[in-house]
Amino acid sequence: MEFNVMKKKTNEKTNNLIAKSPFVAAFAMIFALGFLANGTVCIAEETPEAAPVETTEAPATEQQPDAPVAEQPEDAAAYEVSTPFTVTKLETPVTMYVTETVNVRDGAGTQYNPIGKLGWGNCVSVTGTTDNGWYEISYNDTVAYIIGNYVSQNLPGIPYLFVGDSRTVQLQMAVGSNDKAYVAKVGEGYNWFKNTAMPQIQASAGAGTTMVINFGVNDLANASKYIKLVNSNIDAWEAQGITVYYAAVTPVGDCSTVSNDQIEKFNARLKAELDPRIKWIDGYSFLKQNGFSASDGLHYNRSTYKNLYSYYMSVIGTDV
Repeated sequence: MEFNVMKKKTNEKTNNLIAKSPFVAAFAMIFALGFLANGTVCIAEETPEAAPVETTEAPATEQQPDAPVAEQPEDAAAYEVSTPFTVTKLETPVTMYVTETVNVRDGAGTQYNPIGKLGWGNCVSVTGTTDNGWYEISYNDTVAYIIGNYVSQNLPGIPYLFVGDSRTVQLQMAVGSNDKAYVAKVGEGYNWFKNTAMPQIQASAGAGTTMVINFGVNDLANASKYIKLVNSNIDAWEAQGITVYYAAVTPVGDCSTVSNDQIEKFNARLKAELDPRIKWIDGYSFLKQNGFSASDGLHYNRSTYKNLYSYYMSVIGTDV
């Protein structure tokens, strides 16, 4: 009996297992599909290896260098275009003289670079002329150029010659001697002018010289003698190419030896009686109007002399 019962239970278990088998299989299949859907398990198909493709390598080309880039000036407007010129060479160099301070340049034109300077009286060896009015010269063993307006075949006179007494001596001390000469001595007047200064004028002045005479403060009573001496020489000076100015005796301050009334009378007479070819510079009125400083009443300070010189040159420049 017990045996039959056990057999019956065993058969029931077997039947239950068989009955449940389809459900187990279905569950297993669903579980596997879930893995595949989630990508947790992935088996890739093996693809056949592609056949190698033959490639033809292009021949290497020689690398061309970059084309040069033209350099541009930082500020093209600052560079002037040099004007071309033509030089006519001289068969034999000619010695000429500089009449005023002038730049020496590396080309025939003011747009060319200055490479030096020449002053009044310097001699130069001219080797050619240009078609625009310049001279080709030999300068420090190189070819250079100077403008023709400042060159002469004859030794020129000094550009400016100042002749006078102590006031002219102090004028020289204030403004210097560049392109100027001075024939002057402290305390002198008519006699020194006639006997000593006149020969020195002949040696210093020449064609193109502007001469400024300023005598009288030490001997205002000699107005007639000054007029006669200057007028008697104007023909010779003019023939030499000398331009003559007579500068008025300038005012004094607190001075015991001379008065401004005496100076005004002297000036008025010379201005009226000097030859018309002798030009008058009214430094007296200039200083009276613009002021002056004279510590001893007779001689000026440096600033006053500089102002007076500037006035002289402004009058001379207006007449040129």
